[in-house]
Amino acid sequence: MVPPPRLRDGAFVPGVAIPNAYVTVTVPWSVPQHAGGMDAETARLMFAGARVARLATVGARGKPGLVPVTFAVEGAAEGDRIVTAVDHKPKRTGDLRRLRDIRDNPEVALLADHYEDDWTRLWWVRADGRAAVVADGPDRAAALDALARKYEQYRERRPAGPVIVVRVTRWSGWRYAG
Repeated sequence: MVPPPRLRDGAFVPGVAIPNAYVTVTVPWSVPQHAGGMDAETARLMFAGARVARLATVGARGKPGLVPVTFAVEGAAEGDRIVTAVDHKPKRTGDLRRLRDIRDNPEVALLADHYEDDWTRLWWVRADGRAAVVADGPDRAAALDALARKYEQYRERRPAGPVIVVRVTRWSGWRYAG
Protein backbone atom coordinates (compact mmCIF):
# COMPACT_ATOMS: atom_id res chain seq x y z
CA MET A 1 0.00 0.00 0.00
CA VAL A 2 1.27 3.45 -0.90
CA PRO A 3 1.43 5.86 2.06
CA PRO A 4 -0.97 8.80 1.81
CA PRO A 5 0.64 11.77 0.07
CA ARG A 6 0.71 15.16 1.71
CA LEU A 7 1.09 18.66 0.35
CA ARG A 8 4.53 20.29 0.07
CA ASP A 9 5.01 23.56 -1.79
CA GLY A 10 1.60 23.04 -3.35
CA ALA A 11 2.30 19.52 -4.63
CA PHE A 12 1.58 16.08 -3.22
CA VAL A 13 4.53 14.02 -2.04
CA PRO A 14 4.51 10.99 0.26
CA GLY A 15 5.16 11.49 3.95
CA VAL A 16 5.31 15.30 4.19
CA ALA A 17 2.85 17.37 6.25
CA ILE A 18 1.06 20.31 4.71
CA PRO A 19 3.06 23.42 5.67
CA ASN A 20 0.54 26.03 6.69
CA ALA A 21 0.51 28.29 9.73
CA TYR A 22 -3.29 28.17 9.64
CA VAL A 23 -3.90 24.44 9.60
CA THR A 24 -2.10 21.15 9.16
CA VAL A 25 -4.09 18.51 7.34
CA THR A 26 -3.44 15.08 5.95
CA VAL A 27 -5.30 14.55 2.71
CA PRO A 28 -6.61 11.01 2.34
CA TRP A 29 -5.32 9.39 -0.82
CA SER A 30 -7.53 6.36 -0.68
CA VAL A 31 -10.71 8.24 -1.62
CA PRO A 32 -12.42 6.97 -4.77
CA GLN A 33 -11.09 8.55 -7.94
CA HIS A 34 -13.36 9.06 -10.92
CA ALA A 35 -11.41 10.34 -13.93
CA GLY A 36 -9.34 12.45 -11.55
CA GLY A 37 -12.32 13.82 -9.63
CA MET A 38 -12.36 14.09 -5.86
CA ASP A 39 -14.91 14.12 -3.07
CA ALA A 40 -15.94 17.36 -1.39
CA GLU A 41 -13.93 16.81 1.83
CA THR A 42 -10.68 16.16 -0.06
CA ALA A 43 -11.36 19.19 -2.24
CA ARG A 44 -11.92 21.32 0.86
CA LEU A 45 -8.71 20.13 2.51
CA MET A 46 -6.62 20.75 -0.60
CA PHE A 47 -8.14 24.20 -1.08
CA ALA A 48 -7.53 25.13 2.56
CA GLY A 49 -3.85 24.20 2.21
CA ALA A 50 -3.29 26.47 -0.81
CA ARG A 51 -1.73 29.90 -0.31
CA VAL A 52 -3.56 31.78 -3.08
CA ALA A 53 -6.81 31.38 -5.01
CA ARG A 54 -8.55 33.20 -7.83
CA LEU A 55 -11.89 34.86 -7.14
CA ALA A 56 -14.29 34.90 -10.09
CA THR A 57 -17.19 37.35 -10.11
CA VAL A 58 -19.79 38.47 -12.64
CA GLY A 59 -21.16 41.99 -12.54
CA ALA A 60 -24.64 43.30 -13.28
CA ARG A 61 -23.87 43.56 -17.01
CA GLY A 62 -22.65 39.96 -17.21
CA LYS A 63 -18.95 40.82 -17.57
CA PRO A 64 -16.70 38.33 -15.72
CA GLY A 65 -13.96 39.41 -13.34
CA LEU A 66 -11.03 37.40 -12.00
CA VAL A 67 -8.53 38.40 -9.30
CA PRO A 68 -5.99 36.52 -7.17
CA VAL A 69 -6.76 36.55 -3.43
CA THR A 70 -5.33 35.40 -0.15
CA PHE A 71 -7.96 33.57 1.87
CA ALA A 72 -8.82 31.37 4.81
CA VAL A 73 -11.35 28.53 5.06
CA GLU A 74 -13.52 28.32 8.15
CA GLY A 75 -16.05 25.71 9.13
CA ALA A 76 -19.27 27.08 10.57
CA ALA A 77 -22.50 25.56 11.84
CA GLU A 78 -24.20 26.66 8.63
CA GLY A 79 -21.38 25.30 6.43
CA ASP A 80 -17.95 26.27 5.15
CA ARG A 81 -16.95 29.88 4.66
CA ILE A 82 -14.06 31.29 2.67
CA VAL A 83 -12.92 34.72 3.75
CA THR A 84 -10.69 37.25 2.02
CA ALA A 85 -10.01 40.93 2.66
CA VAL A 86 -9.18 44.13 0.87
CA ASP A 87 -5.73 44.73 2.28
CA HIS A 88 -3.04 47.39 2.18
CA LYS A 89 -1.38 46.29 -1.07
CA PRO A 90 -1.46 49.16 -3.61
CA LYS A 91 -4.65 49.45 -5.65
CA ARG A 92 -5.72 52.07 -8.20
CA THR A 93 -8.98 52.74 -6.35
CA GLY A 94 -10.92 51.75 -3.25
CA ASP A 95 -13.98 51.21 -5.44
CA LEU A 96 -12.90 47.72 -6.42
CA ARG A 97 -14.74 45.92 -9.17
CA ARG A 98 -14.92 42.67 -7.18
CA LEU A 99 -16.85 44.48 -4.42
CA ARG A 100 -19.26 46.07 -6.91
CA ASP A 101 -19.73 42.74 -8.69
CA ILE A 102 -20.56 40.94 -5.44
CA ARG A 103 -23.07 43.61 -4.46
CA ASP A 104 -24.73 43.22 -7.89
CA ASN A 105 -24.43 39.42 -8.10
CA PRO A 106 -23.35 37.46 -5.01
CA GLU A 107 -22.74 34.19 -6.89
CA VAL A 108 -18.96 33.64 -7.05
CA ALA A 109 -16.39 30.91 -7.61
CA LEU A 110 -12.89 30.52 -6.18
CA LEU A 111 -10.20 28.34 -7.74
CA ALA A 112 -6.98 27.09 -6.16
CA ASP A 113 -4.59 24.98 -8.20
CA HIS A 114 -1.12 23.56 -8.50
CA TYR A 115 0.91 23.25 -11.69
CA GLU A 116 4.33 21.87 -12.36
CA ASP A 117 6.03 20.13 -15.25
CA ASP A 118 5.50 16.75 -13.60
CA TRP A 119 1.85 16.45 -14.59
CA THR A 120 1.26 13.60 -12.13
CA ARG A 121 1.23 16.32 -9.46
CA LEU A 122 -1.39 18.60 -11.05
CA TRP A 123 -4.59 19.49 -9.20
CA TRP A 124 -7.28 22.13 -8.95
CA VAL A 125 -10.16 22.76 -6.56
CA ARG A 126 -13.16 25.01 -7.06
CA ALA A 127 -15.48 26.43 -4.41
CA ASP A 128 -18.81 27.86 -5.57
CA GLY A 129 -20.82 30.02 -3.22
CA ARG A 130 -22.66 33.18 -2.29
CA ALA A 131 -20.56 36.14 -1.23
CA ALA A 132 -21.21 39.17 0.93
CA VAL A 133 -19.10 42.28 1.45
CA VAL A 134 -18.73 42.96 5.19
CA ALA A 135 -17.41 46.37 6.25
CA ASP A 136 -17.60 45.99 10.05
CA GLY A 137 -18.88 43.91 12.93
CA PRO A 138 -18.17 40.45 14.34
CA ASP A 139 -18.10 38.66 10.94
CA ARG A 140 -15.38 41.04 9.74
CA ALA A 141 -13.38 40.57 12.95
CA ALA A 142 -13.66 36.76 12.72
CA ALA A 143 -12.55 36.85 9.08
CA LEU A 144 -9.51 38.99 9.91
CA ASP A 145 -8.60 36.64 12.78
CA ALA A 146 -8.73 33.65 10.40
CA LEU A 147 -6.57 35.47 7.83
CA ALA A 148 -4.06 36.48 10.51
CA ARG A 149 -3.72 32.84 11.61
CA LYS A 150 -2.84 31.84 8.05
CA TYR A 151 -0.72 34.79 6.85
CA GLU A 152 2.07 36.41 8.84
CA GLN A 153 1.62 39.63 6.84
CA TYR A 154 -1.86 40.03 8.33
CA ARG A 155 -0.56 39.46 11.85
CA GLU A 156 1.88 42.32 11.28
CA ARG A 157 -0.66 44.60 9.57
CA ARG A 158 -4.37 43.81 9.66
CA PRO A 159 -6.35 44.78 6.57
CA ALA A 160 -8.27 48.03 6.95
CA GLY A 161 -10.73 47.41 4.11
CA PRO A 162 -13.87 45.32 3.94
CA VAL A 163 -13.84 41.53 3.91
CA ILE A 164 -15.60 39.18 1.54
CA VAL A 165 -17.32 36.23 3.16
CA VAL A 166 -18.25 33.38 0.81
CA ARG A 167 -20.66 30.73 2.04
CA VAL A 168 -19.60 27.65 0.09
CA THR A 169 -22.44 25.80 -1.64
CA ARG A 170 -20.31 23.32 -3.60
CA TRP A 171 -16.76 21.93 -3.53
CA SER A 172 -15.36 20.25 -6.66
CA GLY A 173 -11.94 19.38 -7.94
CA TRP A 174 -9.62 17.32 -10.05
CA ARG A 175 -6.19 15.81 -9.65
CA TYR A 176 -4.08 13.58 -11.82
CA ALA A 177 -5.32 10.04 -11.35
CA GLY A 178 -2.89 8.22 -13.67
